[in-house]
Amino acid sequence: MSKKQISRLLRIIVPLAVLLYFIPIFTVVFIAMGVLDLSRHSKITPALAKKYFTGNGLLTWALSPVNLCLDLISHRNKYVYKLDDFPDTHKQEIQDILTIFDEGKEEIISNIRAQLDGKSRGMLFYKWYGKNTNTAVPAFNKEYKYIKTIGISVFNKKKSTSLHFGPLRLTLRVLYNLTPIKSDNIFIEVDGKKHFWHDDPLFIFDDTLQHQSINEEDHERYCVFVDVLRPSYFTGFQNVFMKVMQVVFLKINGIFYKNWAVLK
Repeated sequence: MSKKQISRLLRIIVPLAVLLYFIPIFTVVFIAMGVLDLSRHSKITPALAKKYFTGNGLLTWALSPVNLCLDLISHRNKYVYKLDDFPDTHKQEIQDILTIFDEGKEEIISNIRAQLDGKSRGMLFYKWYGKNTNTAVPAFNKEYKYIKTIGISVFNKKKSTSLHFGPLRLTLRVLYNLTPIKSDNIFIEVDGKKHFWHDDPLFIFDDTLQHQSINEEDHERYCVFVDVLRPSYFTGFQNVFMKVMQVVFLKINGIFYKNWAVLK
């Protein structure tokens, strides 16, 4: 084990030891919630547990009590979704967004390509946790009841992400590949299962599961990036909670996209 790995492990073990000493019941419950949250994966491996409890899953673990509560007020989590799995109200908003992207695809891609300029990965947001952040496409600035984040991500040639976890299960992630090509070298992997974009350019999933996006081709990969509220009987509460998260995440979004070029 390297010094860096030991240091990272100690940063977790020491605070937990202190918490176990002073507030043991709370600490044990918190650890148990993390284990329960992690157990949603189809296969638990030492590498997965290590990333969740000591790596880039730490924020997901920290939010596991919140996420488990969100599970209680939401419809059953399918983990990976088809568009027809959504109520008509959700489905209509998703379809409207995808239609706008399809109709303006060439102009949107041209604008992003001009900004990419050799960068590995880029992200452009039109809406972030319900707040409008870009007026280039006015249709995206309307108030949506269920759609909360609208953006587009681009990978340059032969660029990929590492395995990682999304932080919050308030929403589901909708990805729509605008430039699918016939290749098994461009895909997204979620919980160990690969989805190839040439099979279906639309992919919807719970992004708190470990996942990564792969582009091993000599082509740029452009994907619509949308967050939609999970189907629930408590949409009003979800929207209030979203307002709180908007304030929090707008201040720390650099943590999530520190390896990305944020485009305008």
